[in-house]
Amino acid sequence: MSDTVHSLSTTGLTPKRQIQRWSDALTDLCGQFDVDALEGSSLEGRINYTTVSRLKLCQIEASQHRIAHTISRIRLSEHPYIKIVFQTHGVSHFEQEGRHFDIMPGDCFAYDVSCPHTIISPTLTRHEVVIVPKDLLKERGFQLSKMAPCKLSARNGTGRIAYDFVHAAFGEATRLSPLNAVGVADSLIDLLLLPLRETGAMFDRGSAEATYVRAQGFIREHLRDPDLCIDRISAALGCSKRYLHMLFSDRGMTVSDYIWRARLQHCRQELENQTGKTITDVAFSWGFSSSSHFSRVFRKYFGIAPSSVHKGQHGGMPADVVLE
Repeated sequence: MSDTVHSLSTTGLTPKRQIQRWSDALTDLCGQFDVDALEGSSLEGRINYTTVSRLKLCQIEASQHRIAHTISRIRLSEHPYIKIVFQTHGVSHFEQEGRHFDIMPGDCFAYDVSCPHTIISPTLTRHEVVIVPKDLLKERGFQLSKMAPCKLSARNGTGRIAYDFVHAAFGEATRLSPLNAVGVADSLIDLLLLPLRETGAMFDRGSAEATYVRAQGFIREHLRDPDLCIDRISAALGCSKRYLHMLFSDRGMTVSDYIWRARLQHCRQELENQTGKTITDVAFSWGFSSSSHFSRVFRKYFGIAPSSVHKGQHGGMPADVVLE
């Protein structure tokens, strides 16, 4: 199963210890910050957080406070994250590189944690946060050197869909197998980035990273097609096969490797979770045309035979018995 939900609270601590506890919690999540309770006599805060693959999902509530990542802090931590924050209660004032936003309930804002910034919350606030490693965004064609903080609506459209998915993913995180967690994280990132793509933030469609993302999308869309190949992908994207080979080899794999790995992961998910299909049914439904070839590459990739996964999930029934 995936990670557990971790909880942290400042309740019952002295004001000085509350500040330290909150600072330590932020450091563990995404880097070092200066913390100030403003005019309050205490900082009452609570954080629940978990992970889904490489993403950190947090639910945060705090009384009035200010956090700041200053220039002096840059030397202490690389802060290699992008934060995507959904405000659910209260108002926050965000400032980074001369940009100022008032964040209200129903707003979403995204920003580069590594750049100096300040967030002031003059009253109680609640928000749900996704902390995304920058490497995952680079793989999807985002030019992080161009990233400016941006505010979006999570009240409707793609922003609302992204928020609902984040909320559901947090609630179900502890029930996900490691393999399913990877798939949920990939879907979650793609959903979160939809509003950013609509604004044009950080995205260069003609870049190598963007072409790689488009290739991934085309592969996902046609993964069940046994005729999926590099010729079809290059024709659909309007680029050469040599260029595609370069994009994937730069990431340590061939185009064919990527396709077969994706198919194998989907096959395993179905063998683990779905009744009513034999191993052969599952293999053929994801583009394999030979049962023996499927079993061989499945064992090589996962280290176990597909029949072991199938029997483990379905009480030792023969691999080619269709379960009702």
